Amino acid sequence: MSEPTTKEFSVIGKSVPKIDARDKVTGRAKYTGDLKVAGMLIGKILRSPHAHARILGIDTSKAEQLPGVEAVITAKDVPSTFYGISPARYDETILAIEKVLQVGDKVAAVAAVDEETAVKALSLIEVEYEVLPAVLDPLKAMNEDQPQIHPQYERNISVEIHQNFGDVEKAFKESHLVRTDVFEGNRATHVPMEPHAAISKWENGKLTIWSSTQSPHYFQYHIARVFGLKMGDVRVMKFFVGGGFGGKLEPSAAEYVSAALAMKTGRPVRIVFDRKEVFFHNRGRHAQHIELTTGVSKEGKILGVHSKFIIDGGSYTSLGIASAYYAGAMLPLIYDFDHFKFDCFRVHTNLPSCAAQRGHGVPQPRFAFESQLDMIAKDLKMDPVEIRKVNARRPNTTTLNDLKVNSCEFTACLDKAKAISGWAEKKGKLPAGQGIGIGCGGFITGAGYPIYRTRLPHAAAIIKVSEQGDIATLYIGAVDIGQGSDTILAQMAAEAIGINYEDIRVVSADTETTPHDFGAYASRQTLMSGHAVKQAGEEVRRQIFELAAELLEANAADLDIDRRVIFVKGTPEKILAFETVANEFFIRKGPLIGRGSYAPPKLGGKFKGAAVGTSPAYSFAAQISQVEVDEETGQVMVTSVWDVHDCGTVINPNLLHGQVEGALFMGMGEAMYEQVVFDDKGKPLNANLGEYRVPTALDVPQVVSE
Repeated sequence: MSEPTTKEFSVIGKSVPKIDARDKVTGRAKYTGDLKVAGMLIGKILRSPHAHARILGIDTSKAEQLPGVEAVITAKDVPSTFYGISPARYDETILAIEKVLQVGDKVAAVAAVDEETAVKALSLIEVEYEVLPAVLDPLKAMNEDQPQIHPQYERNISVEIHQNFGDVEKAFKESHLVRTDVFEGNRATHVPMEPHAAISKWENGKLTIWSSTQSPHYFQYHIARVFGLKMGDVRVMKFFVGGGFGGKLEPSAAEYVSAALAMKTGRPVRIVFDRKEVFFHNRGRHAQHIELTTGVSKEGKILGVHSKFIIDGGSYTSLGIASAYYAGAMLPLIYDFDHFKFDCFRVHTNLPSCAAQRGHGVPQPRFAFESQLDMIAKDLKMDPVEIRKVNARRPNTTTLNDLKVNSCEFTACLDKAKAISGWAEKKGKLPAGQGIGIGCGGFITGAGYPIYRTRLPHAAAIIKVSEQGDIATLYIGAVDIGQGSDTILAQMAAEAIGINYEDIRVVSADTETTPHDFGAYASRQTLMSGHAVKQAGEEVRRQIFELAAELLEANAADLDIDRRVIFVKGTPEKILAFETVANEFFIRKGPLIGRGSYAPPKLGGKFKGAAVGTSPAYSFAAQISQVEVDEETGQVMVTSVWDVHDCGTVINPNLLHGQVEGALFMGMGEAMYEQVVFDDKGKPLNANLGEYRVPTALDVPQVVSE
């Protein structure tokens, strides 16, 4: 990762401070759970104590009679519309109808004047259950003797995928070495600092929701559909968000239930999950059982791969279809081979639903493949870096599953990581209890297809220059969830127009005031939202140059701008201030506005699932880690990490390094510490931050990122 030259850019490539940094460090930043709306009630959700049970009856009379309780609702009081990622897999409702499918499933809800009253009201709701046998082992979920969780999914199969490219069996016959290994990927969850939260207000037939969301426009789409409203009658707004990592990509019970309670009471209702409820909602990493067979030549060239997956989807489909397809789609990305077979069963169990978590189904297959590649290198007596270079993806190539890779510096990443880590001097030569290893990855830079079917662009932006020309306001639907997209997009807007970063104001993530954008997922916003911002900024510049050319008696093509000064190239004395021209523009023509939008080109093949994995660009990385193992206790400590990324033009180096380090520590946590554990009744045993182990500052290794 290298900074771009300052000769080319004025704002891009600079580590400007985050646009929201002052608010966050001074405590002025308000998160959804901090907000108070006049007349607001507190909502709470009654959750199932059973993993699988039939609801025989619910008596809410005692709760309704409690002073301070304004509403009690069950499934009969809310729409029974099913929701999910795909119409073919809509299988979840606002509150459970007839059956609960996991511990923590949503049974009833209350709205009260304060939290204490709401909690007491929940304790007064009487539910009669018929406890049913539960499916808790994903490897047994498809067995004929297992209870069926959803009536529409035979053998509890959420999605079944079979893809075959080339001739894997022929490749194995021609291989010098064929190796089969089995890997297990554990269940992990996002653990954002801020839990899910929403405030809903129903007024004059319009629903307004303040939400800790990654995708306001996606929320608007589904919430409108479930409640039978026009999209224009649903407004979703984001304030500050304390992390998402995929867990806040789809509406939760916080939004749906608070909306239902607001509609019933006519008053705003706030629901904030406690930490246990975050674990119940989950949408985290699927547990994956992976059987991987790979054939290679004597020189280590990969000839064929057959991957078999059984992945635990939990109680509902959610976004898990995409996770299942991604598990296979990205395996051929970073290494070039011609024969590949992918078989996957995503199965339902009576455990919390799994969905999108940082990499959306990709990290565990990548862990398995990288581990097996090390084993193959050892079998062939090859260096692990060299076997990766033999197979490394090259630029301007197409994978066997039709992913078009343009820019690609993966080999350079390998060389750089090897050099800065001292790999040659350390591999196999460190003292007992110490070791060094390598892992590589690649991922999309924005999904090639939208999160729901629509002809709308993936991102849009509006830039409005003030009447005085002193500031420009960027209206963008992109979502800053802590990663810094507001800052990045402000830099891009300033660069495109030719003004200073400090001159940009950002209004983001409000479905009523900002244009459509799919939000924060799939590493998409810098590229996709950035394209829209760049286009909007260039339209502002074009309009400014047209008027400035008239005022300077020059051709617009001969003009340039640098830090708010418009000048004729080659004639430095002919200049105008940006604000002068912008003010004159408003006087003559009205508001100075630039518009931009972005939709990726049509990508992918024609086979089923071909859309998954497509992207206008891909990033690549090589990472080398050094570890120490206490040979008496077995304790493992990561001491140093060298991380090299091929990520294109760097907009803000400090923010990029922050993202790299944050992702690294999260991955380290999943590999070494994190796993959601359940008892034999399907109840999570460590649904709190005291027992679910995440890395702390004491676990952080020395990191060098390039």
